Amino acid sequence: MKGKLIVFEGVEGAGKTTQMQRLIHLLQASCFLKVRLMATREPGGTELGRRLRHLLLKQDPGEFVSDRAELFMYAADRAQHVETCLKPELFKGTIVLCDRFTDSTIAYQGYGRGIDLNLIKQLNDIATGGLQSDLTLWLDINVEAGLARVRSRGGCDRIEQADLKFHQRVQQGFAGLAGENKSRIVRIDGDRTEDEVAREIQAIVTRKLEDWGYSNNTNSEK
Repeated sequence: MKGKLIVFEGVEGAGKTTQMQRLIHLLQASCFLKVRLMATREPGGTELGRRLRHLLLKQDPGEFVSDRAELFMYAADRAQHVETCLKPELFKGTIVLCDRFTDSTIAYQGYGRGIDLNLIKQLNDIATGGLQSDLTLWLDINVEAGLARVRSRGGCDRIEQADLKFHQRVQQGFAGLAGENKSRIVRIDGDRTEDEVAREIQAIVTRKLEDWGYSNNTNSEK
């Protein structure tokens, strides 16, 4: 595939969505003028995914979602997303920025819910057909600070309302994945100002684009 998949990961309130949007604007305004860009998310990057996202995250006191049902819905969302969105765009040469991907399932459903990690990895492989991110930016933020940020907005979803210990296990999951996948996952200190985080992300992604062979017009003119 000609394109590249860049994923933003982190616990609740880490600033993934904000930083992903900032990166898009920075790249659009930078020297990488010929780079085709697309932003998407999981769950919810397709029409089917949007319906699954509602089922996964809505607050319905009359219906209990089991841990395994939750896992399989995330897998269904991913399978649809990969086949109808990610792979077609990557074949076109698009740089795809995605808010969450396979590492979130390992961290949340594996470490957080306690579902067997081998089962999750098998489901991820089936759902993705082997597709992995080319770069994952893990925004590492203090869990309590992140939750406070989210809850101050009001209207927390089903995942955000889980207890602190759950979110701490999720954070441990991301830390473990980062340690095991150093060539793919880059830790970003999220406990800084939004501007500081954005500058570091821009620098990392710019270097990666150059390594991948995308021309930076500024550098080429020197």
